Amino acid sequence: MDLSFQIVYSRRKTVAMSVERDASVVVRAPEGMTEEKIHRLIEAKRFWLYQKTNHGQKYPLRQTRKEFVSGETILYLGRNYRLQITDKDVAGVGFQSRFEISRKNQPRAAELFKRWYLQQAEERIPPRAEYFGEALGVGFNRILISDLKVRWGSCTPKSNLNFNWRLMKAPTTVIDYVIVHELAHLIEPNHTRQFWNIVSIQIPRFNWAKQWLREHGDLLETDF
Repeated sequence: MDLSFQIVYSRRKTVAMSVERDASVVVRAPEGMTEEKIHRLIEAKRFWLYQKTNHGQKYPLRQTRKEFVSGETILYLGRNYRLQITDKDVAGVGFQSRFEISRKNQPRAAELFKRWYLQQAEERIPPRAEYFGEALGVGFNRILISDLKVRWGSCTPKSNLNFNWRLMKAPTTVIDYVIVHELAHLIEPNHTRQFWNIVSIQIPRFNWAKQWLREHGDLLETDF
C-alpha cells in the first residue's frame, strides 16, 4: 500500500511522525538524517500510519455552511452569538453582545467574517504569546496569523510562531493552550513528559483544552 509523507528537518534529536487533520503524514527528523533511514522508520510504522490515515471522519458530521440570516448563531471565543441582519449601514461586521451586518453586505458575509476573525486574532494572539513567552523565559522572532490547513498552530526551526485565525472561535483557555503548546516546543521539541509538565504549569486545564479541540474542531474548521 502506498503511503506518501512530508519530511521536515530541524535541530531536533529524535524522529517524530504525525497524521495531520487532512490525513497527511509529516515526519520531523534531525538535520543530517538520511532519507534511507527515515524510510526504514516509516516502514516500521506503516501499519499504524495506515490505520491513522484511513480512520475515516475525524469529527462528527454537522452543518458546514452558514446562511447568514437573522437569528442564526455564530461561534466566537467558545460562545454562540446571534446574527442580526440590519438595514443600517454597518462597516464590515459589528459586534456588541451580538453580530450585525448590513443587508447589502449579506452576499459578502463569509468574506467579511473571515476578515473580522483575522483582525481579532491579530489583536489578541500576539499579546498572549508575549505574556506566556515571558512566563516561560523564551523568545520568538515573529507571529504569523494565517489560514493553516492542517494545524491550529506551529513553531518553526527559526522560532517563528504560526497560528490559525479559526482559533478565535474557541474558548480563551483553548487559545492559550495552543499558544503555550507552541512556545513549549522552543524549550522541548518533543512531546515528552517534560514538555507536558511545561504546558501544565501555564495551562492547568490543558487536558480539557485538548479534549475540546478533539470534540469541536469541526466547528472551528467550518468556512462559514
